Amino acid sequence: MTDPPLPHNNSKQAPRSVKYILMLGALAALPAITTDMYLPSLPAVETDLHTTQTAAQLTLSGTLVGAGVGQLVIGPFSDRFGRRLPLMIGISLHVAISLLCSLTPNIETLTGLRVLQGFFNAAAAVVALAVIRDRFVGSAAAQLLSRLMLVIGVAPLLAPTVGQAIAGAWNWRAVFYALALIGVVLVAIVWRFMPETLPEDNRSPGHPRHVAGAYWSLLRDRHFMALAVIPGLGLALIMSYVVGSPFVFQNEYGLTAQQFALVFALNGAALVLSAQLNAALVRKFPPARLLRTALVVQLCLALLLLVVVATGAGGVFGLVAALWLVLSAQGMVPANASVLALHNYGHMAGTAAAVIGALQSGVAGLVSPLVGILGGNSWSMAGVMIGSCALAVTVLALGTPAYRKGGWAEHAGRDDGQRVGADE
Repeated sequence: MTDPPLPHNNSKQAPRSVKYILMLGALAALPAITTDMYLPSLPAVETDLHTTQTAAQLTLSGTLVGAGVGQLVIGPFSDRFGRRLPLMIGISLHVAISLLCSLTPNIETLTGLRVLQGFFNAAAAVVALAVIRDRFVGSAAAQLLSRLMLVIGVAPLLAPTVGQAIAGAWNWRAVFYALALIGVVLVAIVWRFMPETLPEDNRSPGHPRHVAGAYWSLLRDRHFMALAVIPGLGLALIMSYVVGSPFVFQNEYGLTAQQFALVFALNGAALVLSAQLNAALVRKFPPARLLRTALVVQLCLALLLLVVVATGAGGVFGLVAALWLVLSAQGMVPANASVLALHNYGHMAGTAAAVIGALQSGVAGLVSPLVGILGGNSWSMAGVMIGSCALAVTVLALGTPAYRKGGWAEHAGRDDGQRVGADE
């Protein structure tokens, strides 16, 4: 089943309201903020709860596991009951669980609560993507998603610093009070400013057989699954850099913690800036063309990174430059891949968005630990990043007609301006 062609409206391509972009961006960034703001508190949690480093780290991976499962449950729920209800419930429970985390007496309880926290705040990310598909398709949707990257990308860069400041001024438990406060603010914003974007006539029945059938139809769609897994491979590339770079820059290249923080912020800016470039380019080029080009360019840049690692060319500056280039290409991948994956599934956008989100958590969670397993050095970091790029190109080539002559005719022309509803 596919959606009927949407009307063109070239006068407005995407909502230009800063309020609208900030709202959806904050929702989409909530799971990342929940993880990154807590990250600097791990040593304090280990000491205060008399546990081990491994057990403390499980409170992070537990959040990712909860998020992956939560998206698969909440996505169909949003297709059945609309976008606002699951969003309000999910964020409200995020608030309650954050407060419980601040009171936890032991590491086992904290780990269980973090799994639940990831499960329920997954509603924010799923609904944000589904809302975009409810109202926009094609280049208009890709443009909006790229604008959201400005919020989504900046928030996790600032979150560890904010979390460190809060924990330093009070203690690690205060970080959860801050996360609860963020949730309260988001609930108020959603209640006041976000309208329901899924009309009752377009909602799915929601019984288990229908949900299972919806997931089965997605899993059988090779084209959708290929596009849906590409953002996960992109996140695997980013997480490979995140988990490997502290050891590479500080142990191999001798950077201080402050110098590494500066490098980390600089490379994070590459993701944000390239996403804004993508927002401008989708006005002139179809998302399919941008995606297939960006992946090949990124693979070439990743191979250049390996050359820099192998030869030591440019020292630390050469490594930073090579990483910056690889990460800059990533800003043009997830928005275009997600928009193309959702193109034919407007009738169950929540379920389709849930699959994309779950694959992101799952693929990144499986791939990024390989950096440590393979040695935790610059070679292993570069190798895993190259593997992620190469696999993304292969998936796109085998699962879609992106690289075939005359392929992808439905996305060959410009589709900017396709939209549903009015701008906020």
